[in-house]
Parts: sequence; C-alpha cells; structure tokens
Amino acid sequence: MFIEIQLFFRLKSNYFHEFWSFIELGIIICSWIGVGIYIWRYKEYNRISQLFEETNGYVYGNLQLATYINDFLIFIYGFCCFFGTIKFVRLCRFNQRICLFIQTLQYAGKDLISFGMMFSIIFIAFLTLFYLLFISYIGSCSTLLETSQMLFEMTVMKYNVHDLTEAAPFLGPFCFSLFIFLVVFICLSMFLSIINQSFRRVKENNKKNDEQQIYSFIFDRFLSWTGKIKNFI
Repeated sequence: MFIEIQLFFRLKSNYFHEFWSFIELGIIICSWIGVGIYIWRYKEYNRISQLFEETNGYVYGNLQLATYINDFLIFIYGFCCFFGTIKFVRLCRFNQRICLFIQTLQYAGKDLISFGMMFSIIFIAFLTLFYLLFISYIGSCSTLLETSQMLFEMTVMKYNVHDLTEAAPFLGPFCFSLFIFLVVFICLSMFLSIINQSFRRVKENNKKNDEQQIYSFIFDRFLSWTGKIKNFI
C-alpha cells in the first residue's frame, strides 16, 4: 500500500490508466475489508457465545447474521485470491506466451468493455425472462442468483432441458433455443472474434524478443539501485 501511495503521487491521474493499478487497488481494498469483517465476525461470535453461556443454551439465538458475515468474509477472501493470482501473471511477464496474452488483453481492452456491456444487457434480459416465467415451476429459478447460475450452465451446455419442457411445453424449449442462439452462437462468437483479431495484431506488431525485454528490465533496475533513476517500481 505504501508503494502504491508513492506511485499515485508520482503519476497522479495517469495512475488509473494502468491496468495493474486496479489489480493492486483490488488487493488493498479487499484486504482492508477482510480485516474489518473478520473483527465484526469475531465480535458477533463473542456475543453469541456470551449469550449461550449466560442462559446455559436455553435461549433462542438467531445465527442468520453470523452466517451472512461469515459468507461475506469468504467472498472477500475469494476476491483477494483472485487479484493475487492475476498479479502473479505479471511476475511471469517475460515468458513469451504470457507476454502475448497480456498484450492481447491490452489491445482488446476497449472492445471487450463494449462487448461486456452488450453481453450484460442481453444476459439480464434473459435472467428476468426465465425468472418471471418459471419461478413457480422450476426450483433452479426460485431466486435471481439461482436463475443466473442456471443460465451460466446453459452457456456451457451442462443443463438438462427436461425441466423446462415439463414446466412449459412451448415456452420452455422456445426460450432455451433463443438463449442458445443469441448468447452461445452470436455473443460467444463475437467474443472469440475480438480475441482472435487482437491476437493477430499483437503477433504482427510484436518486434521485441524476450531477451531484449529482460536486459532492459535488468538495466533499469541497475540504474535504480545506483540512483540514476529514482522511484523505479
């Protein structure tokens, strides 16, 4: 966090133009939130333990809040691991394949953001459609979260359509076919086209080899140690 604060004061608004800055911010924010929720969970645990100790267990205790706090803490741990694993990719940036992967994401960044907005609108539309149509007939559509999980299973073709057919002989297969056509065939094909086009541009414009990048990194680090370059991070 100290390094990121120094980097922010040095780069100012340009700090938010770097992709890895958001990864570092994600790690810092999730870590501090995790510390706060851990303390909250500890206090809630002490409160429940003291209540049971005073009444010898003969009291109604609502553990729903404690469960929610514990689940939320696990979610924060998951995001910390996610950002930390993404940061590990940067340590391997001198590998040729990983370097191509990073540069491909940089070229496809704007297109992927536009695609993500379009895909989110389409996915939310199908989410509300399946939820409102089959909430009373299918258990996997009882909540919005379970409905979204069901749609993701449809995207990877791991869902049994038999439940939809029994719930609505016409609407079930029709909605399923419409979802597969728009999301799987069209949206995923657009996503693969964006990645493929960006990958070709990277291969055409990539004129530096791995040895040049490693030598440049070692030389800049050496200049930083000797004081020729300040605030090298």
